[in-house]
Amino acid sequence: MPVFKYIAKDKDGKTVSGSSDAASNRALVESLRQRDLTIIQIEEEKARGAKTVAVGGGRIKMDELVIFSRQLATMVDAGIPLVGALDALQDQMEGRGFKNVIRKVRNDVEGGLSLSEALSKQPNVFSAFFINMVKAGESSGQLDDILDRVAVYMEKTIALIRKVKSSLIYPAVVILMAITITTFLIVKVVPTFESIFVTIGVDLPLPTKILIATSKIIRQWLPLVAIGLVVSAVALVRIIRTDRGKLIFDTLLLKLPVLGPLLNKVAIARFARTLSTLQKSGVSILTALEIVGKTSGNKVIEAAVFKTKSSIKEGESIAQPLMASGVFPPMVTRMISVGEQTGKLEEMLGKVADFYESEVDAAVSGLTSLIEPLIIAFLGIVVGGIVVSMFLPIVKLIQVVGQ
Repeated sequence: MPVFKYIAKDKDGKTVSGSSDAASNRALVESLRQRDLTIIQIEEEKARGAKTVAVGGGRIKMDELVIFSRQLATMVDAGIPLVGALDALQDQMEGRGFKNVIRKVRNDVEGGLSLSEALSKQPNVFSAFFINMVKAGESSGQLDDILDRVAVYMEKTIALIRKVKSSLIYPAVVILMAITITTFLIVKVVPTFESIFVTIGVDLPLPTKILIATSKIIRQWLPLVAIGLVVSAVALVRIIRTDRGKLIFDTLLLKLPVLGPLLNKVAIARFARTLSTLQKSGVSILTALEIVGKTSGNKVIEAAVFKTKSSIKEGESIAQPLMASGVFPPMVTRMISVGEQTGKLEEMLGKVADFYESEVDAAVSGLTSLIEPLIIAFLGIVVGGIVVSMFLPIVKLIQVVGQ
């Protein structure tokens, strides 16, 4: 029977550690929870010094990973050997890239590696979250159940991302069209009217003079402005790719009116859902926080989570450093605190995730209803202003001729 070393916290927040024989990682987790201990870290003695798996996104679609997890869970539950299940998945996957990945995993498993070890050799496809979940499933003998949880988690994540994207695509497209139409009017249409006005010799109203002057400036500086925008965009992307730049950019995003609160709710929902899923599957809190930080998608959340991880090593609870970070609302930290004290941390985190996912739904609906009238007003003022400015001299000319 394997020997595990563990570090945990009791109800009073004191750190306790020791070693214990257990049939599996999962069995020890259940035993510690029955003693009202919050698990910080569990490590099998022979596994010491295991290589840390890098997190990678890759080009494989998340939908493909959902199908892979769900179908592999079904086949494992049906008693199909792992190599045979991977063979079947390789044959039915449509994407050539994912076929090759599954083939490599299948060959590694047939060569004697565990599934988690085989997956860890493909870090650009399978994230640390995925690999550690599979490892927990192997340790507990509940691989089919864990794979099903992974699929559910990824489905919820995909749904969350799609909701946010759908709320932003419409206004982005409309704003781009408005800029394109306005630029065309100023660069192409206004000069035509200008030449007509010069031929007629009519005295131009002030709005028309301003519009023509604006058109001349834009036409003169448009190439330089376009080059400047491209250079600025490239420079901004490079800055954002640095850790410091990404932290500043994410901080600014969270402070934006309307959009900032929405992104904050998305980040908290992902944090709670990921940590809840990992804890429910028996992954130690330190490993779970490492994964949560890297998969949060926001450097502000990541910094707060990593600081929490360091604080836990020094003997603090999870809730205290999260509260001190100022990133997480009081409701979140209080529910986490209650979860720690009652030994139901994953359940509380699941409730937090459900709440904030519903909040994202409401925020997305509110954002769409708020942006639509603003865009319509913008189009009416800008495009309408250009058209009126162009026709004012014609109206004035008609009035003079009529007199």
